[in-house]
Amino acid sequence: MNPIEHIRGWQDQLAAWRRDFHAHPELGLEEHRTAALVADRLRSWGIEVQTGIGGATGVVGTLRNGRGNRAVGLRADMDALPMEEENGFAHRSTAPGKMHACGHDGHTAMLLGAARYLAETRRFDGTVHFIFQPAEEGGGGARAMVADGLFRRFPCDAVYGLHNRPGMAVGRYGIRPGAMMAGCAFFDIHVHGKGGHGARPENTVDPVVCGAQIVSALQSVVARNIPSAEAAVVSVTGFDAGRAYNVIPERVALRGTVRAFGAGTMRLVEA
Repeated sequence: MNPIEHIRGWQDQLAAWRRDFHAHPELGLEEHRTAALVADRLRSWGIEVQTGIGGATGVVGTLRNGRGNRAVGLRADMDALPMEEENGFAHRSTAPGKMHACGHDGHTAMLLGAARYLAETRRFDGTVHFIFQPAEEGGGGARAMVADGLFRRFPCDAVYGLHNRPGMAVGRYGIRPGAMMAGCAFFDIHVHGKGGHGARPENTVDPVVCGAQIVSALQSVVARNIPSAEAAVVSVTGFDAGRAYNVIPERVALRGTVRAFGAGTMRLVEA
């Protein structure tokens, strides 16, 4: 039986695991329930398990077979995002203000499926490390695991990961040489002005107008500074200002993200 047919027999169970993770999202470095479930399932298949990698909720399962001295790492992330879920299906988030909006529930379930398949079939020669990473969403989970000796304790000749891609046909994969997905940075901008009545703007220093101009100006960072042969994205994703219709607020807060494929490009965007 080929791997796809073998794993298809567990499809209902894998879907149930994914939906359970989705219903119980946990933010970065708080994935205690998720990590415990992952560790328990790995152990149930005879896989060696180490928990608390990175000083928090990182989990690594190790499976050995044959006499090969090569080792491969398979990696998935486990954390959710701090946002409210608006879906209405039965497995929607049960945690207010938390949601698996980036598919890490699916990544975790997929890696568990791979671990079970390899544990049952032993169709490899060497060592496989199943790396379940916390805090991928800007929380530094990978850095914490590496600093905790991840690759010293679990040496790998190569590490493989994947990310779901909504809209891509089932059974199709996107692969390319070099970097596949950009590095990520976040930014916050706080504008402090002088508030006042909306009918008398001449007595204020309006931070809303200033913030709006900043949003427009940021669009020129990439368009007029990044060489055309390189790639970068600057997106403002939040604009928090006043709540009253007739009051110009004292402060405005902007937030957003920057994506780039090279450290030099990221430094240029920051500058």
